[in-house]
This record gives sequence, C-alpha cells and structure tokens, in this order.
Amino acid sequence: MSSLFLLFLLHITIAAAAQLRPDLYLPTCPNAESIVRDVMKKALIREPRSVASVMRLQFHDCFVNGCDASVLLDDTPTVPGEKQALSNINSLRSFEVIDEIKAALEKVCPGCVSCADIVIMAARDAVALTGGPDWKVKLGRLDSLSPWLEESNEIMPSPRSNASYLIDLFKKFNLSVEDLVALSGTHSIGQARCFSIMFRLYNQSGTGRPDPAIEPKYREKLNKLCPTNVDQNVTGDLDATPRVFDNQYFKDLVAGRGFLNSDQTLYTFTQTRSFVKLFSKDQSVFFKAVVNGMLKLGDLQSNQRGEIRRNCRVINKR
Repeated sequence: MSSLFLLFLLHITIAAAAQLRPDLYLPTCPNAESIVRDVMKKALIREPRSVASVMRLQFHDCFVNGCDASVLLDDTPTVPGEKQALSNINSLRSFEVIDEIKAALEKVCPGCVSCADIVIMAARDAVALTGGPDWKVKLGRLDSLSPWLEESNEIMPSPRSNASYLIDLFKKFNLSVEDLVALSGTHSIGQARCFSIMFRLYNQSGTGRPDPAIEPKYREKLNKLCPTNVDQNVTGDLDATPRVFDNQYFKDLVAGRGFLNSDQTLYTFTQTRSFVKLFSKDQSVFFKAVVNGMLKLGDLQSNQRGEIRRNCRVINKR
C-alpha cells in the first residue's frame, strides 16, 4: 500500500463525526430535506436510472478523503477532477440531478446547505423512493476545496475486484464484512456497462474462457447483450428488478446471476456467502443492515478545510 493511501486513510480515521447530527438545517433551511426529495421524485419519473446513479455518488465521494463532495467538482484548466478517475470516467452520471437540487435549495436558503450533505440526502432518497428503507441522515459536512484525482485512482475498487480484496479495503474504513455485503446490495437498483464485464464473459483471469460462476442461461443473455464487438457503453441491469430496491440482488447472486465480478464474488467467497444467503432470505434484515452501512459510510470525514459551495461543480471564488 502506498504512503499516499496511508496518509489519506489517516486523515479519514482520525476525524470525529461528532459534529454531524440529524435535522441540522431545521433552524436555517427547514424545508431542505423535502426540497431534496421533491427533486429526486421528479428525477425518478424523468429517468428511473438517474436516482441509482445519484445514490452511487455517495460511495465514490465518501471513500476518497471522506464525504466532501469532491467527486462533484468539474475539471479546471489546471486541475483535473475526480470525474476523470479510472473508476468514474464514463461511469458516474446524473450530476445534473445534484445541480437541480442545489439550484432549488439556493433559491430558498442561499449558502446554507452543503453539496456534501445534498449527496447524502439524495442517496437516502434514492433508496426510499424505489421501495427501500427510509432513515434519518446526519448532516453538517463541508465541501472540499479541491478534488482528489490521484487518491481516487489509488483507493476506488474495480468491478474486477474479488471479495477478499474488498473485505481488506472496507476494513481500512472501519466497515465490516456485513457492511460490505449490505452496501453492495445498493446494486439492487440501476445498471452497469458492458465494459465492466467483458473479461468475465470472454477472458476470466486470463483463461480465454468465461467466469464459471455465471449461470449458463444468464451467461447466454449477457453474451447477447455484450458480444465481443459491442459498444462497451451499452448497459445491463444489475439485478432482475433494477427499478425496485429489494433483496432480489442477493437472490440473483445465489443463483449465479450477478452482473459484476465484484458482486458474484460475494457468493463464491466463504467469508461473505453467509450474509448473501441471509439477505436473500430476509429482506428486512438486509434493509436494517444497509441503513447501518449507509450511515457509517456517511460518517467518513477528513480534517481538511471546507466551505459551502454555491455551485457544486466549482469551488467558490475567493
């Protein structure tokens, strides 16, 4: 592990989450959470996939130097943003939904609600609006003053990652094996690109053969969706009910129908398999675990200075 990665893990783990609390904006922007949810409802109607994309921003933001909205920053002529990171480019999307939320909040209570808190509220709403659990989020984060492109490339896992690697990675952020499996369950909604599974279909581990963990009929379906000559930006559903937040994702893993290698490996690996089986049988247990995991993910912070951006894509002018 590089010294740079260790340094940023230290920044995250020494930062206390004590200043975060529910209902922070009640005195200054009492309708903040309802405004966020209203925009998310409109986004869901307009393009159902968009809310899943917004939800994923929380993971890609919080794992890189804490939840500071650094992932939302656009490139500048001199500083490339995290949107160019290997795990983000041509993958993260629906930034315009965050823009829409921020604009609505700025009309009512300018300079009050941070972009980092918007990501946390919107991710919660993405789950709740698609049939999943609802919960109180803690608020009070500040927005970063710079992106962390190099750190993002260092930290964020690949769709090729196996469960052993993911367990070790999550442990560095004080996230348990149960947290890993539950948070992976957020793939209950949304889609991913053929780019992420071509190696699984045609050259798993350099064998020139498909991943034997893929159920044969499901593999036939994926071969049709993603032939060798496909535009690799074509997308496929992450589970059999991609617009409903439920435990179908885990049922699919048990059946060998996980879309991503990093998903299916949770069932093939002994240490994570018991949680996959549990969540596949009991949706209420999964819902409780995913709420706990999302709250712990939202507690990741750094000791860097911050601000409340007026525009989530750029730092405020000095």
